[in-house]
Amino acid sequence: MKAEQEQEQPLISSQHEQHRHEHEGQGKQSLGNKKKYFFLYQQCIFNGWFSLPQIIFYEERNFMGRHYECMSDCADMSSYMSRCHSCRVESGCFMVYDRPNYMGNQYFFRRGEYADCMSMMGWRDWIRSCRMIPMYRGSYRMRIYERENFGGQMYEMMDDCDSIMDRYRMSDCMSCHVMDGHWLMYEQPHYRGRMMYMRPGEYRSFREMGYGGMRFTSMRRIMDSCLN
Repeated sequence: MKAEQEQEQPLISSQHEQHRHEHEGQGKQSLGNKKKYFFLYQQCIFNGWFSLPQIIFYEERNFMGRHYECMSDCADMSSYMSRCHSCRVESGCFMVYDRPNYMGNQYFFRRGEYADCMSMMGWRDWIRSCRMIPMYRGSYRMRIYERENFGGQMYEMMDDCDSIMDRYRMSDCMSCHVMDGHWLMYEQPHYRGRMMYMRPGEYRSFREMGYGGMRFTSMRRIMDSCLN
């Protein structure tokens, strides 16, 4: 009898060890989420922004049907919903894309209600991914170039420009270097037409990024509208 108990003990111990590892794995995942949102909370307080960024997507128009709440970047929304016809931005600013992995057509959403996204944006496809625009209160600086790989004419911008042709006699912008701040670039003058979100970094070729058919002719800083 004693020998049988000794043989059963390792099995019980093994099961206990398995449950312990599973519990630790769940705990680490939960801790990771807590750290993520705590970082966002710290960023909010540091910038004087007292609510976390949040956007809610709905399958149907007028905020009906299934919904998905998002507080950060989402590279592929198909895991959460099959389509999206309306959305509500509770706080912060977001870019939405009609392709996964932040590709395709883009649109800028600030705080507000959008009861019929497809008609408003003029898209034929659903929102497939979204990116949270970080809170920022600092200086803005970007260099725009006439040619790819930072070639041709170069001008440094620190404020909005409603027409690079009128201001710089520059007909096209094919690459840029964003040093400070977050920007929106527009296909048409006066901030109209299709747009592209630019965060700090080097963009050597808009064509290689998949925007070869677009000519960006106006640029605007993303400012306090995201801090409401």
